Order: sequence, then C-alpha cells, then structure tokens
Amino acid sequence: MKKPLIGLLASVLVAGATVLTGVAPAQAAPTQAISRTTSAHAAKATQAGQATRAAKALDAVDFSGTVALSDCSGSLVRMPGSVGSDPGLVLTNGHCLETGMPGPGQVIVDQPSSRTFTLLDGSANEVGTLNATKVVYSAMTGTDVTIYQLDSSYDTIQAQTGISPLTVSADHPVQGTDIRVVSGYWKQIYSCSVDGFAYQLKEGSWTWNDSVRYTSGCKVIGGTSGSPVVDANTGQVVAVNNTTNENGESCTVNNPCEVDQSGAVTIHQGIGYAQETYIIPACFSAGNTLDLTLSGCTLARP
Repeated sequence: MKKPLIGLLASVLVAGATVLTGVAPAQAAPTQAISRTTSAHAAKATQAGQATRAAKALDAVDFSGTVALSDCSGSLVRMPGSVGSDPGLVLTNGHCLETGMPGPGQVIVDQPSSRTFTLLDGSANEVGTLNATKVVYSAMTGTDVTIYQLDSSYDTIQAQTGISPLTVSADHPVQGTDIRVVSGYWKQIYSCSVDGFAYQLKEGSWTWNDSVRYTSGCKVIGGTSGSPVVDANTGQVVAVNNTTNENGESCTVNNPCEVDQSGAVTIHQGIGYAQETYIIPACFSAGNTLDLTLSGCTLARP
C-alpha cells in the first residue's frame, strides 16, 4: 500500500510497528506505505525539485485542493451534492488512519480525530492548515479509504485560502482515461492512464474490489498513499492511490496480486493501483452526512 506505500509496511513490520501507509502502529498491514514513509523523508528534497517541473508540464491538473498528511497524501473533497455551507471532507487511504490500519472486516465510523492537514494551492504552496473533528469512515475491506470531517465549511475554507474542494465523481472510471495522481506529501504529479481493472486485489490480509490498475507511467512511491487520482479531462476524483507491486511477489504486503472471477492470480511487478471512489457519494446525504443504509451505498458496514 502506498501510504507511504506498501513497501513501508514491510519495514514497519520488521520494526514491530504498524505500517501500510506509515500511519499507526496498531496492526501489521501493507507496509508499502509505512516503509516508504520512512525513506520518503530522505528523498523529499529531490522530489520537491521534480514537483515544480511536473506542475508546469501538467497545466490542466494542479495541486489545488490536495493536502499533505504527516505520512501520506490526501485531498479536500466534496460530493456531487455538497454545498458551500457543508463541513469540509478530506479523503485519504484507510491505511493512513492515525490510530492504525483497520484490520480485515473492520469498519470505523464517527471516531473523534484532531488530525491536521496542510492545504496546497495550484502551485503546491502551503496556504493553510485544515483541522479534523472526526473520522467519518475508515476501512480496508473492499476498498482502502479514510474520510475525515473538518471543523470548517467549504465556504470558510475558500474565503480564507482561496481553495475550492475537488469533486468526487459518481461515475465508474473508464479504461484508457488519462489520469493524474497528485501527491500533496511529495508535491509531485504522476501522469498515466487507466490500464484496466482488477476484479479483486489482494495484499497480505486485505482484499479490495474492482481496483484501478495504472499504466507504467505512474511510478508512485511511499508517501503518495491517499493521493487523489484525477481524471485529466473532467478534473474530478475517480480513485484514491494506494499500492504497488514492488518486488514481483504474489499477494504479500507491498506486492498485491490480481485475482479474477475464476480465481486465477496475476501479478504486475512495478505497477501501481488505486481504489475507485465512485461508490462513496451514494453513501452521503444532505449536509455531507454519512448514511451507510442509503439505497445504492455499497461501502462495508461496521
């Protein structure tokens, strides 16, 4: 997982800490994230220089609305039906949860949180700090997402920083779509396309459904976990970056494998994946209120 990315997980596991995205130490999970988080700090200076060049090359998609966590990336998002007075939401990976990666089958809702996020403008300048009041939803079952609620509305954030949220698309992503993986942690944009979809993606003890597989252009690294995957044509979020098969192993932490409907296993060393986000809007009602009982909501329940 690319919290810091699955590679991180491995390092953390060795150290006896939780990894996956470099977040909490409660559970041994995909370390790609965590391991990468540790090595991420060392490479940050180099990545920063590349970020400027990347931003200039990709004019249509920039860093506006992305956020940096202590060990992951994320984004300020709105649902298609959200309004300016609604409390803001931040989207990242489940394995980036500060209290530790959720275990298989574990779903966390309405958990108090005081986490902070550094908000970026289009040129990757830091323009403010966002404050969470709670974890609205977090799970690594079926998908790999954490959604935080903020103490400020979209209107307030926009008035104070000039930044508007990214919109989470309610449509399934399409194969061949030109996409950008925008990392607030590294301040770098990765460019590639949707290569296809994995019926099931297995990594360690976790299983995710209908995952996006990138073409080889998105060489995401630790610390990019939780980055929004943006459709370059619409500017909307279609997935959240979460892992890469690093060493060519099969179904191990940091080495996810694809399993098709017949049970056949395939691995793609060096290829990254993301979890689709079109399923999220169906679980939110007016006021950015999570309701897992809504018709059409397929997120796992506690």
